[in-house]
Amino acid sequence: MELDASLAIFVTECRDLLADMESALLSVEQSDAPDELVNAIFRAAHTIKGSSGLFGLDHVVAFTHVVESVLDRVRCGELPIADGLVVLLLSCRDHLEALIDKVAGGRVEPDPALSTEGEPLLVALRAYLAPAQPAASSATGVQPLPATAPDAGTFERIPDDAVGSDHWHLSLRFSPDVLRNGMDPLSFFGFMDTLGHIVHIATLADALPDAQSMDPETCYLGFEVSYRSDASKDDIESIFEFVRDDSQITILPPHSRIDEYIRLIEQQAEPARLGEMLVRCGTLTQRELDRALATQEAQAVHGAQVGPGAETTAAIGTILVEQGSVTPQVVDAALQRQKQTRDAAAHENRSIRVDADKLDQLINLVGELIIAGASVNLIAHRTRITELQESTSKLSTLVEEVRDSALQLRMVKIGATFSRFQRVVHDVSRDLGKDIGLVIDGEDTELDKTVIEKISDPLMHLVRNAMDHGIESAELRADRGKPAQGTLRLNAFHDSGSIVITVEDDGGGLDRERILAKAVERGLVESGHALSDAEVYALIFEPGFSTAEKVTNLSGRGVGLDVVKRNITELRGTVELSSVAGQSTTVTVRLPLTLAIIDGFLVGVGKSVFALPLDMIEECVAFSSERGHNYTNLRGQVLPFIRLRELFRVRGQPTRGENIVVLKHGEQRAGVVVDTLLGEFQTVIKPLGPMFGHVRCVSGSTILGSGEVALILDAPALIQRGIQGNRNGPSSEQRLLEEHVA
Repeated sequence: MELDASLAIFVTECRDLLADMESALLSVEQSDAPDELVNAIFRAAHTIKGSSGLFGLDHVVAFTHVVESVLDRVRCGELPIADGLVVLLLSCRDHLEALIDKVAGGRVEPDPALSTEGEPLLVALRAYLAPAQPAASSATGVQPLPATAPDAGTFERIPDDAVGSDHWHLSLRFSPDVLRNGMDPLSFFGFMDTLGHIVHIATLADALPDAQSMDPETCYLGFEVSYRSDASKDDIESIFEFVRDDSQITILPPHSRIDEYIRLIEQQAEPARLGEMLVRCGTLTQRELDRALATQEAQAVHGAQVGPGAETTAAIGTILVEQGSVTPQVVDAALQRQKQTRDAAAHENRSIRVDADKLDQLINLVGELIIAGASVNLIAHRTRITELQESTSKLSTLVEEVRDSALQLRMVKIGATFSRFQRVVHDVSRDLGKDIGLVIDGEDTELDKTVIEKISDPLMHLVRNAMDHGIESAELRADRGKPAQGTLRLNAFHDSGSIVITVEDDGGGLDRERILAKAVERGLVESGHALSDAEVYALIFEPGFSTAEKVTNLSGRGVGLDVVKRNITELRGTVELSSVAGQSTTVTVRLPLTLAIIDGFLVGVGKSVFALPLDMIEECVAFSSERGHNYTNLRGQVLPFIRLRELFRVRGQPTRGENIVVLKHGEQRAGVVVDTLLGEFQTVIKPLGPMFGHVRCVSGSTILGSGEVALILDAPALIQRGIQGNRNGPSSEQRLLEEHVA
């Protein structure tokens, strides 16, 4: 069945919450502030449970409720957040994701297979919910309060730490006229026993005058009461209903109740004003709030009467704390929750969710707009009408801005992709019996969402390969004088209009001789043939190449890295390896920022037009050289080059005034010799047909303003071919282009 809009939003939000939960679980053990992460994990589970209930997903609610109960014990300090519990909660998170995936697939009723898979998790969770043994004594050494009141002559105050035990604390200051009004303070204590049990009473006689001045009908005594009860604050306050108007009555909750109030505050979906929030969670009565609001209003009136020099009106939270109605911790929790809600609301107001297909359609339309705009520009130049040329020039500028804005909509941070590998490293390192930590840099680097989607699998291969082949066991690392924990580092940054992603490990590096011997054995290279380190390391990307001595779940079957290279090449990217024996291995992946529209530079060879990525062009220089050479002197440096006319066998003779377009990719440079330079052009990338899909040095095509098709050249492949000196002449695949470019 098809999901309705609200259920689709629920699925999306649940997946976001599960991603946040996983990230927090992977970081909680190493965090300096684990309590915040535990609270975040709890809130994620609580939100999923509540939202699932709205849609009648009782099986999701039931499972999440048990997870939430365990997390609640962690929050209360009853359970330590140890490695075993983290692994269990990660498995529960995966199970929740499977449940949500079923909902996304249109199945809202329980799946028997998933229910069976979830039973062992529930059993393990319930083991953590078994009642804990009571502690023999308090960690602080505070002794229980006596059940009987002390001698009235001592008039002692209950110690602050004793008041802070798990009992209500009542501070009672009855009106001096309470006896004249027919009320007996002792009767209130008798009524309190109907709702709970008075643990301790301390009588305060600070206001008691000498015997000669004493009035027998005046109440001079105050009372500090430790009270054990399950009643609410409203119920306890109602005991003093007939005397509270002219008495000072302060009721403070027990410590466990404070934690409960804070949890209730954090769980409120739509926190209102501070006072309303505190009343809603039960830490404040409506009467206490009204009294605080009256005090605040009186301060405001007084300030208005006195003038600008008067003190500023106190915040309601400050007044409540000064009155003793609420503890500072509860006020701080309420204020923090208000801030979180305001920030979340502001963020939601600034962003909207857009279906990816709609973005793709927008990019396609912008591409067609660019092609149409180029055609209009060409017509305007042919007519030589000044006003039309000015208008088309302005139109081109606006189209370029629309293009940049549209492409920016598809740009996303790579951090979300990198964060996925926290879980991979966490799980795979345990499977391998290794201690491996992941370090992430450059998570704010942005690139096209399509590129991110297609690079995830190649990165997964590279990460797992580095953990299996690269990083040694703890014993071997100790023998080599390395830390027991291996380090895997992911980094991303922009360079020359491309994004560079590196996967680096501090393992044993690549064994050059072993790779070369394996390549000779398989007939990939001839014995005794001299190869550079880069060429030797590149051999591991050959199909089926593997030096693993045994087959495991991760390696040894000769598959993986050749797929990595093929997938990266299909993205118009490159992959390179560098290694230091015994120290490290680094895989460098270079990718275009976008796969849709680029700034191009048009060049001509005979009647054929080609496009080069503008961000890979370093400069253009005039060229004149003797035939036969494939290099030139560029300001004292040797610059290898390649002639497009020879590469694609374009008919005709080169012009006298040839030009070299100097390309740069990473640290490598090479030149491309062309007949003419035609200038910049907004290039809409169109895929090649199946016949040309495997041709090297060509990455796509574009449509010119005249309607003709121009090939987009693969700059990195051209650089490599230029460096190699074009010794082998045109490849058989490139001959397929002869008719097209002739």
